[in-house]
Amino acid sequence: MVQAPPTDWPALRRRRLGWEIAIVLGLSLGASAVYSIVSIVAKLTADTSLASQSTSLNAAQSTREWLDFTYQSLAIFFDLVPVFLVFYLLAISGGNPFRRLGFDLHSPARDIGRGLLLVLVIGVPGIALYFAGRAAGITVNVVPAPIDAYWWTVPMLIASALRAALTEELIVVGYLFTRLRQLGWGRWQIILSAAVLRGSYHLYQGIGPFIGNVVMGIVFGWCYTRWGRTMPLVIAHWIIDIASFVGYAWAVATFPGLFRLP
Repeated sequence: MVQAPPTDWPALRRRRLGWEIAIVLGLSLGASAVYSIVSIVAKLTADTSLASQSTSLNAAQSTREWLDFTYQSLAIFFDLVPVFLVFYLLAISGGNPFRRLGFDLHSPARDIGRGLLLVLVIGVPGIALYFAGRAAGITVNVVPAPIDAYWWTVPMLIASALRAALTEELIVVGYLFTRLRQLGWGRWQIILSAAVLRGSYHLYQGIGPFIGNVVMGIVFGWCYTRWGRTMPLVIAHWIIDIASFVGYAWAVATFPGLFRLP
């Protein structure tokens, strides 16, 4: 005999979805946002100005090469576990999760074209915003990892950029948009909430990057609601972060005067 669902099933399902979202974010970018908020509070209450402080991207984890490689490889793998989790959760709720999020090879040429367009729209202004933030004293000095430390440094930075693209676009956009729609949230309510979350876990870099990433989140969120695909967002984010992790490090080494602290 099949047991009938409880009369309050819709309310129960909403609570379960709410807890699911909280757990996924608590294991991933929600936790990063909390740490980032604590970090910016610490920076703003320090004796030195925000512009005189620094933060490191992809810093070495050990002075021993094999151990640094091991730590960084493990960090990338375990940071991707929440991405595997959201695909699993979406799969058990019905349907193909890759097709559901538009993360497949259904239209590669169109996805690449859209991704490159987003690079131009977001990536190029983002560079100008960084320098504007530094000049205004609301952005810390971002210190990239040197690209000539070991033979595997650049491939590791490219993998780290992919890790960031996958976790942010598949969790904050693909998964979160899907679940919030199921909870009955409106289109712009979802876009703005996800954009603020995106900005929040970049606060450790200063107020400027927070603003820039909120704008990026709005643009990416709007594009996702129009296209229904995360693949162009992942491509664009990956390219932007490769430029940040590898290209920025090259620029710092080549033009050090542009990156001096005030």
